Amino acid sequence: MTPFRTLTSCTLVVASLLLGACTAPLNPDTTKVAFRGKLSASEEVPPGTSTGTGTLKATFDTQSNLLNWTVTYSGLTGPVVAGHFHGPALLGQNAGVALGFSGSLDSPIKGSATLTPAQAADFMAGKWYVNLHTAANKGGEIRAQALLEP
Repeated sequence: MTPFRTLTSCTLVVASLLLGACTAPLNPDTTKVAFRGKLSASEEVPPGTSTGTGTLKATFDTQSNLLNWTVTYSGLTGPVVAGHFHGPALLGQNAGVALGFSGSLDSPIKGSATLTPAQAADFMAGKWYVNLHTAANKGGEIRAQALLEP
């Protein structure tokens, strides 16, 4: 091998190593996945008539299975008497309570929980939804599927 060819080979190896290091994820939160949903009566099954609206914002840590959420809402027929994540159910389907909200149900509702492996799989597959219940709408007034943020 000539000295030029050896130098070129070494340069390529070093450049490859440096480029590989530069393309590695720089964000330490790469295990966190964002989910969103727009709560409305039209998402209820069967659809409701409430003019209330809301938003779900959630992050899920795929390493620790920690789910954090914030649910904001307004315009409901009365105070929220219960709020939950339901699942497993796809959009347009109903399911039982998978995870209830605790503490204040005033907007914004904030919470966190560590999911079991089965719950995590369902949540990541888009099979959970948020449902807010009022006295006038005991089965749920507004709802939103927890969907992966694009």
